[in-house]
Amino acid sequence: NTFETAVKYQFYHAFGLFIVAWLIKLYDVDGFILSAHLFCAGIFIFSGSLYVLSVTGIKWLGAITPIGGIFFLAGWANLFVNVYRKA
Repeated sequence: NTFETAVKYQFYHAFGLFIVAWLIKLYDVDGFILSAHLFCAGIFIFSGSLYVLSVTGIKWLGAITPIGGIFFLAGWANLFVNVYRKA
């Protein structure tokens, strides 16, 4: 179940990275690059910690998983703010 959650969130945010790349190409706004960095950090911390947790069983990694979630939320917030400014 933990591994499946990590895969789902990695997939959703990889799709988000495609959206960011498309918006950068479309609008040429540097603000979107921050969203890409935040998504990558979120994938690494959130999904990465869940992958390691599911394989090794190291329980304290569950404590850092929400930090990756914060990066995800910050990436989406930045994306929406920059789309709103451009529209």
